[in-house]
Amino acid sequence: MHIAYILNTYPQPSHSFIRREIRALEAQGHQVSRIAMRGPDAPLVDAQDRAEAERTEHVLALGGAELGRASWRRLRTAPREWWSAARRAWALGRASETGVLRHMIYLAEAAVVAERCADMGADHAHAHFGTNAATVAMLARIMGGLPYSFTVHGPEEFDSPRALSLGEKIARAAFTVAISQYGRSQLCRWADPEDWDRIKVVHCGIDPSRFAALRPLTDGPRRILSIGRFVEQKGQLALIEAMGKLRHPTLHLTLVGDGEMRPRIRAAIARHGLEDRVTLTGWVDEARIEDELAASHALVMPSFAEGLPMVVMEAMAAARPVIATYVAGTPELVLHGQTGRLVPAGDTQALCTALQALADAPLGTLDRMGRAGRARVFVRHDVNSEAAKLAAHFADV
Repeated sequence: MHIAYILNTYPQPSHSFIRREIRALEAQGHQVSRIAMRGPDAPLVDAQDRAEAERTEHVLALGGAELGRASWRRLRTAPREWWSAARRAWALGRASETGVLRHMIYLAEAAVVAERCADMGADHAHAHFGTNAATVAMLARIMGGLPYSFTVHGPEEFDSPRALSLGEKIARAAFTVAISQYGRSQLCRWADPEDWDRIKVVHCGIDPSRFAALRPLTDGPRRILSIGRFVEQKGQLALIEAMGKLRHPTLHLTLVGDGEMRPRIRAAIARHGLEDRVTLTGWVDEARIEDELAASHALVMPSFAEGLPMVVMEAMAAARPVIATYVAGTPELVLHGQTGRLVPAGDTQALCTALQALADAPLGTLDRMGRAGRARVFVRHDVNSEAAKLAAHFADV
């Protein structure tokens, strides 16, 4: 099969799961074309992301004139369909938080996408995220383009389901993918019950071959790792507050990532006097993440809202216990007391208690938790088997 992946901003440092899914589909013999609306908005430090950028067509890079010409060509060749898509774009814009003008741009992007998919002979279009990429895929379909599907990750889609017209996107899609059972339940809230059978669960996956060599836990002062964008929903400020309450002077935290919250995170570190116990690395490549996991004794994800974080899967594959919050799909993977600890989101005292328990735990206890997590994630999140599930849904269309 030839699948056109429709994406908003791609590649991105935080979207390695899309790259892995595409590569797994290609390894299984499928052709995948990448069509993104725009290029990355952050430096690409990973060579694999830079290679993806070279393989991706960026629609907005064509310029406004070419988008206008593509829309005009579509209007001439399929006027009825184009006008139907234009009316839907107008209605979607009226319901959205971004407005009608932005949706008229999506309409022009959809004309380019429909044209490119036809030119390359693609069989199906698949978008990631239920935001503007799914809007473009839906409008392209209305104006006579390919059947489409889309993967919903959350939490953004669940924050604004009406503004995103999520129910309509599900209704018009050949099928919709959730990355967890929790995610599927949220989609069912906004879908007609007759559409529930077309809402599938396909997990994001890890590549087991990357974690074939098990790197043992090291004895000595405990080190914890947290990975993610520096934004409110990831909860890094709560983690810094918990570290400030902790009575364990040798526990060290490494924060991998970057984003708009970096100045406030730095200020919180200084306010709690944690400069010697917290390291900020910025964005790093996959090899560095593997090294940071190997040097750590646990991963901590203090998120207020999530889908199902890839870094949790990677930490479990590396046989590291996980401290995470009871949000979204995380409890479907992390088992409290068996593969790590779960705490209520935003409860800094509970997070502090979990960190203290980790710092005080014998190395053998951490090792048993890590190995249990490794076995669990390999069964549930092998990227090759999950990509095969997705390909089977494409074939059914």
